[in-house]
Amino acid sequence: MSKFHELTIVVILYYAAISTCRCCRLPDEKIKNGGDQRKKFRLSINAIDNLLATCMAISDPSKCMSDQIGNRENFDDRKSGGVYIPPLKSARKINEFQDKSSIEYQRITWDALRKSINGLVNKVNAANIKNIIPELFAENLIRGRGLFCRSLIKSQMASPNVTDVFAALVAVVNTKFPEVGDLLLRRTVLQLQRSYKKNDKPQLLAAVKFLAHLVNHQVVQELIALELLTILLENPTDDSVEVAVGFVTECGSILLDLSPKAFHGIFERFRGILHEGEIDKRVQFLIEGLFALRKAKFQGHPAVRPDLDIVEMEDQLTHKISLLDVIDPETALNIFIPDSDFLVNEKRYDDLKKTVLGDEEEGGDDDDSEEEDDEQMKIRDETEKKLVNLRRTIYLTIMSSVDFEETGHKLLKIKFEPGQEMELCKMLLECCMEKTYLRYHGLLGQRFCMMNKVYQENLKKCFIQHYSMAHHLETNKIRNVAKFFAHLLGTDALSWHVLSYFRLTEEDTTSSSRIFIKFLFQELSEHLGIRLLNERLSEPMMKRDFESIFPRDDLKNTRFSINFFTSIGLGGITEDLRDFLKKMKTPRVMQQESASESDDSEGDHKSNKRRKRC
Repeated sequence: MSKFHELTIVVILYYAAISTCRCCRLPDEKIKNGGDQRKKFRLSINAIDNLLATCMAISDPSKCMSDQIGNRENFDDRKSGGVYIPPLKSARKINEFQDKSSIEYQRITWDALRKSINGLVNKVNAANIKNIIPELFAENLIRGRGLFCRSLIKSQMASPNVTDVFAALVAVVNTKFPEVGDLLLRRTVLQLQRSYKKNDKPQLLAAVKFLAHLVNHQVVQELIALELLTILLENPTDDSVEVAVGFVTECGSILLDLSPKAFHGIFERFRGILHEGEIDKRVQFLIEGLFALRKAKFQGHPAVRPDLDIVEMEDQLTHKISLLDVIDPETALNIFIPDSDFLVNEKRYDDLKKTVLGDEEEGGDDDDSEEEDDEQMKIRDETEKKLVNLRRTIYLTIMSSVDFEETGHKLLKIKFEPGQEMELCKMLLECCMEKTYLRYHGLLGQRFCMMNKVYQENLKKCFIQHYSMAHHLETNKIRNVAKFFAHLLGTDALSWHVLSYFRLTEEDTTSSSRIFIKFLFQELSEHLGIRLLNERLSEPMMKRDFESIFPRDDLKNTRFSINFFTSIGLGGITEDLRDFLKKMKTPRVMQQESASESDDSEGDHKSNKRRKRC
């Protein structure tokens, strides 16, 4: 036996003795506090391992060095698979290779391609999709089509809310590389089939939503959507009907345009399921909501959002696939496979990329255009932080002051930029609409109208805007706004010409606008009195402005105006209108009487003739 073997045996025995002693010396009650002992134990084991390595190096140095080099190479291979490598180091490692066709170089470029595609897919959204598309085409999508499809499906599963963005990205890629769109479609359908067989509802909902948006972008024919709905509703369960309702909600708009008859048949099936009543109440409510959505022509659920409508319909390539087809997902495209024609294929894609991105035409003009863009670029604050702070200051000043004079004095100290006077008027109305109306707000608005005509013009615009948008306000807010403007009209802070915007007819008013007019005139009658209000409305200079409130063009509109003011207790202001109505009725009655008298005379004349003949 050699000295090396003897030394090895001694070390092994020493290792066993130490481990036995350490285990025996560690009682149960000291296990929790035995951290220092365990640390010393690990250090001793490491020392023994170093001793063994030294012994091996002494016996056979060449073998030891070769093992270390092999371990380092294996570590580098493992490292490129999943451990993060900084981009600078990765680029330097790629540039160090002399043989561009070697397997090692292909593996490193494959890892870089995978990371780049994953990064682009993960950061795409509706705002930057037009910037992501050129970066994505810059990568070799032919070589990495499996990576692209896998990354896209995983991201869509993790974030179903942005499925429409992913579908828009697929639609653009499909126009240039139809094989990529076909592969993604096959994998999506396969995922749908597997989740349906496994009863995996979350995964099925995600796959169905992705397929619906692919139908919306016409990457796939609408026949697969009708086929899927037929399968889901053939033997209806709570889950299958819920999935079908979600699918129709997403792509119902385009199915209604492309296949209206088949779509009508699907809804008849929904109606039958609803009448059978065998499903849960919650799902029945979902079906009823779907019928309401169909009645509204899927308003709020367009096939393609305007900001994602990137591809022209004539450029889109539509694939045809069935749920009953045997599908090959081509999973081999997800892993690295050495390519004997790697350099040739890379050059082909570079030429194709130039055609797709138009690099040949742009050429050397890029640098000049970038410099011009830098010179023309100006920093703009799109967050409107200053405007928000101004509105906050106005609101706190109005709500914290006791007297309107004090409030006006404080607000005048604020330096308004040109055009910001409207913000003061808007905030005054917002404060006025809170809870109950206070005369304090009307006096404050009166003070600013008397002070500057700019505020008077802005409040005129606010009057027209709030009247036209009265149907968006609650009844209490309509009352407060009407009382505020009635105060301004009653004090002549606001011109009465604004009332010409009213047109009091049954066709031109809504229930909300009639409530606005009701509160406005009732407040004016309380402020001025019915006699003075009638005098103001009867002024000859203002009659043309009040013709729309007291219409005389049609007797129907005249009666409507009289009935409206009578119903709100202000029939006294319609006396002139009643007189006009009586005058218009009298000629008609006389014409009817004369017509009846002429008919009677003709009848008597005919009867006399008959008697003479007899």
